[in-house]
Amino acid sequence: MRLPDLDLDLLRCFVMVAEQGGFTAAGEQLGLTQSAVSLRIKRLEEAVRRPLFQRTSRQVALTREGETLLGYARRLLALNDEAVRRLVAAPVAGRLRLGVADHFVPRGLAPLLARFARAYPDVRLEVEVGRSHDLRAKLGRGGFDLVLGKRRDGETTGRPIHTETVVWAAAPDWEAPTGRPLPLALLPEGCMFRERALTALGRAGLAFEPVFTCDSLLGLAAAAQAGFALTVLGRGGFPPGLAEVPGLPSLGVVEMAVFGDPEGRNPVVEPLVGFIRESLAP
Repeated sequence: MRLPDLDLDLLRCFVMVAEQGGFTAAGEQLGLTQSAVSLRIKRLEEAVRRPLFQRTSRQVALTREGETLLGYARRLLALNDEAVRRLVAAPVAGRLRLGVADHFVPRGLAPLLARFARAYPDVRLEVEVGRSHDLRAKLGRGGFDLVLGKRRDGETTGRPIHTETVVWAAAPDWEAPTGRPLPLALLPEGCMFRERALTALGRAGLAFEPVFTCDSLLGLAAAAQAGFALTVLGRGGFPPGLAEVPGLPSLGVVEMAVFGDPEGRNPVVEPLVGFIRESLAP
């Protein structure tokens, strides 16, 4: 039996419905009507001979088969887009000095940069990983062309590209000490995550004690993985060996943004921003 080829347009529509949580919202993003989206999903379901969504009057949820297909669909679309950029898009060349907040490193920064290098072989990337505050200060001094980092509450500079929930994290078997302050592993003063954690605990009347301070999120993760302390991370950036800790004060969300090149003079910036957006997609 000859297996069917999957239509990339149908897959793109499928991914959009999954990410937007509904046919109408997906249609708005794709410039299609709700009925056109429904028809494309029906054609895809016929091709794979499986139901991909569970439809109710209030929501659309992926079936088990839909969850399986979603991972493959994203990989196929990413490969297609990479090939199109390489062969069809206007040639891009130049140098880009990029600062990346280490909050993004657990997401797979190296594979992202490798994909970008394959798609744009004439672009010379120079990457430095560090704290958002320090990187943005260096950007202001002309040390970077672009910085990927956190945007502080109420700030309007930079271009937002992603919103992430901030959570408490610790080793899976970690338990709060009885009769003692909560031991915390945090970045140094000036870090937004540190400020939020201390403020939230203070408002809740919970005793705490910073016992481990480190410039690197990987260092904080190591302290938490060992069971030495509780730390704070973005929900999407968990390294292995950590789990979200329930029952503590909410830490809200943080907005990720790209800073630099406000007038769009560097031709390398937009292609890279596109890759970053794709890597942060749900």
